[in-house]
Amino acid sequence: MKNSMLRICLVFLCAFLISSSFFAEAKKTRLTDSPLYGVNTTSPEEFLGYPLGERLLRHDQINYYLKQIATQNPRVSLENTGQSHEARQQLTAVITSVNNQSKLDEILAQRQQVKYLGKQGGPLIIWLAYSIHGDEISGAHSALKLSHMLATSEDKWVKELLEQAVVLITPSQNPDGLDRFSTWATGYAGKVVVSDPNHKEHKQGWPTGRSNHYFADLNRDWLFLRHPESQGRVALFHRWQPHYVGDFHEMGHNFTYFFQPGVPERTHPLTPAGNQKLTAKLAAYHQAALDDNKQSYFSRQLFDDFFYGKGSTYPDINGAIGVLFEQASARGQQQDSVNGIVHLQEGIENQYATSISSLKGALALKSELEQYQAEFFKGKHQKAMKKKPRQAGLLLTTNKDPSRIRALTELLSQHKIEYYYLTNKLTQSGIDFGVDSSIFIPNKQAQSALLEAMFDDRSEFVDPTFYDISTWDLQHAFNLNLRRNVKLELSVLSQTPAEFVPPSWNKNAVALLIDWRDSQAALLLQQLLKQEIKVKFAAKPFSILSTNGEIDFAAGTLQVPLKQDNISASEIGQRVQQLAQQFKVNVIAANTSAASKGIDLGSPDFNLIKPIRPLIVSGKGTSVSEVGQLWYYLDNTLGVATTLVDSKDLTSITLADYSHVLLADGNYKTLSDRFARKLGQFTSEGGVVIAQKRALNWLSDSNLLKTDPRSERFYKQLFDADGLSFEQKSNFSAKQQIGGAIVELKLDTSHPISFGLNGDRLPVMKNKVLGFSQTTKAFSVAANYASEPLLSGYLAKEYQNSFSDSPAIIVESRNKGAIVALADNLLFRNIWLGSEKAYANALYFIPALH
Repeated sequence: MKNSMLRICLVFLCAFLISSSFFAEAKKTRLTDSPLYGVNTTSPEEFLGYPLGERLLRHDQINYYLKQIATQNPRVSLENTGQSHEARQQLTAVITSVNNQSKLDEILAQRQQVKYLGKQGGPLIIWLAYSIHGDEISGAHSALKLSHMLATSEDKWVKELLEQAVVLITPSQNPDGLDRFSTWATGYAGKVVVSDPNHKEHKQGWPTGRSNHYFADLNRDWLFLRHPESQGRVALFHRWQPHYVGDFHEMGHNFTYFFQPGVPERTHPLTPAGNQKLTAKLAAYHQAALDDNKQSYFSRQLFDDFFYGKGSTYPDINGAIGVLFEQASARGQQQDSVNGIVHLQEGIENQYATSISSLKGALALKSELEQYQAEFFKGKHQKAMKKKPRQAGLLLTTNKDPSRIRALTELLSQHKIEYYYLTNKLTQSGIDFGVDSSIFIPNKQAQSALLEAMFDDRSEFVDPTFYDISTWDLQHAFNLNLRRNVKLELSVLSQTPAEFVPPSWNKNAVALLIDWRDSQAALLLQQLLKQEIKVKFAAKPFSILSTNGEIDFAAGTLQVPLKQDNISASEIGQRVQQLAQQFKVNVIAANTSAASKGIDLGSPDFNLIKPIRPLIVSGKGTSVSEVGQLWYYLDNTLGVATTLVDSKDLTSITLADYSHVLLADGNYKTLSDRFARKLGQFTSEGGVVIAQKRALNWLSDSNLLKTDPRSERFYKQLFDADGLSFEQKSNFSAKQQIGGAIVELKLDTSHPISFGLNGDRLPVMKNKVLGFSQTTKAFSVAANYASEPLLSGYLAKEYQNSFSDSPAIIVESRNKGAIVALADNLLFRNIWLGSEKAYANALYFIPALH
């Protein structure tokens, strides 16, 4: 028995020694060969405490998870691209091999050589970005699953990928919208999952989680960069200069799955043919992945690659390959559709599958992606530019509005577009280009392709169908005087702007004058009104004599009298000087009230400006995006305390508490006759209504607007459908749409709505079929469409002929108040800086003149 026990003990001892030796050797090998040995990287399920997708993610959960795995796993680090409007942090996971992680600074330096030195080098850069529309949430979930897999997998292809590539993963590109949607859908989710599309879980309240804090569609802001989320994204793009960008979305629940290439004929002509070829090669990987999932899909239909302001298309004009993915949306946990029940979990799996196919496809096509990017920037880098002292380019000016040129240069800088300031005043074709309000942009530069796209003014197209707008020419958005292919010596240019000299004046000054044509003048005015300083505006032009000679002032010029109740002249001067320096607005002191020409400073044609308190009608029936644009302008641009009231609550509101009621585009079918009567009384007693687009139909039907608006029904009679086949129906329908074309208005420069707009012409974006009858009373018309209205983009000839010389902006008096009627949205996506002054005029000037 003892011998048997001894033998058993010896066997166990040997086994222990052998296993210890084996594990020691294994441990030694794993420590040497795998930096992940002993690393415990929390899975999404472990972090959440339930299966991924069982509940909708919040943005804070996404960020906490990324931060946790970044501290746990040496393959993962984080990029912070700033905060959203609601101060939510925007994080991107940077996942690559441990070796690459140790030299990210070197890799980033190499990436900067791509544009500026024409060199490729270092790893492939792949950026996968999800859920830019906050209610398209399957992408954000799949991003967490993908992040964990890439951080922990020892699969051969993953290790090869991470050695040869850096993968950027941005789970949530719209933090504020994602949380708005998640809160809504989770709040209406029961213990028993409901797939009925009528259930409130699937029927979001206004404004939905698609948009950001100011109700903007961030997937239309890649070019315009009006919002911090977009600014952070574009900064990340140019920091890493990716080769491939995957843009993951959701679409209507009755669809299946889409990936690009989209409609070939609707690709923007400036996109190289090689881009579409590579997109088609990558598509083969997505097909295989979805076929493995038994998921049906479509491509080359519905979606296009035209507007460069989208996440899948901005890369195409910046040397990368952008690919759009669209998953049928459950808008919650699950929803009935014509194809059966759409499950969030299936959506997560599909987005995960095409994320994997993106990685595998990009890795397999690495050399082709690198070659494509090298060819894209070939000959465009700075070294080639600087060999020639004389350059051809765009010479442009805002004429009397240096603030608008500063806004343009800020935008160009974010897109890495090079520009120069003038060192001396120039005159070209009768137009003066001043030092403080003009720039020169050379054609030949690293970002020449994007530059051409941003100032593209084409108006002829192969296919009249556009998923978004057909034009976005910044010349018209900023209302610039522009000359193309002007040749200038670099010696007359500077990379440094003219220094702003703060204004000063002596004790003899009786008033301070501010040029209303400066975009920042409205901000300065608003601050003065908040400080209860009296300000007047000139209803007519005038001139004054100064030590520098005679100075002309246009109608709209602001006057700050230095003699006011309860505040000394020195205190007024000090406050104006501080604000002028803050906003970089020039202020001129007048030493006498006597004008050398026109009205004197004490004239009754100088009108006192009253403080404003605007109300924006929001909620059901109103355009989410346009309400947001009005709010953004008032709150974010002007700094005005602005009240948003839901349309269903209007009858209980005392309108007399407000100075203005603003009506964005919308159907307004829910507004009652009772509110119409209240609004009529409001205007009669001195209130001002500012209404645009379809809101005018409701005003007309309620007998509040005398002018007859013409809507879609009227204009569609202009189109002849005789003899068209069924196959031609879609093209005919596209022809009848106004997706977004730039048209020209002719201004009545004597009308207060035109003050400060600087000239008799105004480019506006037209994206709605609406106009006015030609029989409008002439004195109420502030602007007409030009006789040949189309400036850029697609607009059917039938529309061009009908809009020609017809009213576009009307101001109707109502006893003490007025209605300002706009056929178009002059704030389009808050990038139309050239026309936003019309709203300031309606806010500050119209009340004083009615």
